[in-house]
Amino acid sequence: MQASISTNLHKGKLPISDLAFTDQAEFIRTVRQGLPGSVVQSAIELLGDRDIFIRLLNTTSGNLSRFYRKKNLGRVDSEELLDTLRVFFQAQGVWESDDLAREWLHTAVPALNGERPIDLFDTFEGRNWVRQVLRKIERGEFS
Repeated sequence: MQASISTNLHKGKLPISDLAFTDQAEFIRTVRQGLPGSVVQSAIELLGDRDIFIRLLNTTSGNLSRFYRKKNLGRVDSEELLDTLRVFFQAQGVWESDDLAREWLHTAVPALNGERPIDLFDTFEGRNWVRQVLRKIERGEFS
């Protein structure tokens, strides 16, 4: 299994530098600059779950499309979205597949108290917990 975040599968799908997912300084710069709203729609397609972004961006289903048209998201929304994508790409690296990562994210995981990882993405601590479990899977501690 790969030990680093795999971003190769997103190239051409997101207008974000690959470094934003692996380099802390670039992550911060990208957040401060603000992600284009179009990233929201791309992220929904990548993760296959619209509801997580409704909760993440604290909006309604009807208002979610307004985010798509924003030139730049604010810092808080940009950071939440970029961090969520970073966890997704970490899962992609662990499972070495876009489809397997998505499947794992949508499956109840005993190490997460039976929660689906995707359902924990709407909070920083939830994403952190998922990251910890992914690191343990990488090290072979459990699957």
